[in-house]
Amino acid sequence: MNHSFQNICLYGILDLGYVSTTDCERTTHSMLEGGVQILQLRAKNFPKELVPALARQIAPICRAHKVPFIINDYPDIVAECEADGVHVGQDDVPVAEARRIAGPNKIVGLSTHSLEQAVAAKSHAPDYIGFGPLFATATKPDYRPIGIEDISEAHRLVELPLFCIGGIKRENLPTVVAAGARRVVIVSGILQATDPANYTRECLALLEP
Repeated sequence: MNHSFQNICLYGILDLGYVSTTDCERTTHSMLEGGVQILQLRAKNFPKELVPALARQIAPICRAHKVPFIINDYPDIVAECEADGVHVGQDDVPVAEARRIAGPNKIVGLSTHSLEQAVAAKSHAPDYIGFGPLFATATKPDYRPIGIEDISEAHRLVELPLFCIGGIKRENLPTVVAAGARRVVIVSGILQATDPANYTRECLALLEP
């Protein structure tokens, strides 16, 4: 799979905090039909040993849509999950180690929570970074929101594909785009929508130039 992020602007996360395991396949179909261009499975507070079986239900759906499939936190099960890569946080294994463990040609993403961390990420050479949380979010209650003031500066200083994340919803997406965002991650907005596919399409329309 070509790991170019050139045309990827909407990143969806299948978060088990919002979606039951029995709904994962249906929700994945909805998100991808709506136009999500990269999909991550996030299984916090969920037994790690159960992740691969669930991931293997999702992986073929992503493949059919030619959408990269990312596992959160666990580089050591990427191959077993039939995933295209892994996303790690500041407190997880370093990017180089995640890359070695995940295997050749896998995508490695890194979370950053400040302008300083975003700039520092360049030296670790992840394939992309997350930048946030922009707003308060139930997904990351322990993180202080960083706001939208640094988005343009982060893009100026960091050449990596940069995905703004954290409390972004359709309602505030125009504001985030106006502040300089080119790529975003949307989690609860999509997962809690009555029609996730339509919600995704509306978000994509606000993002695409």
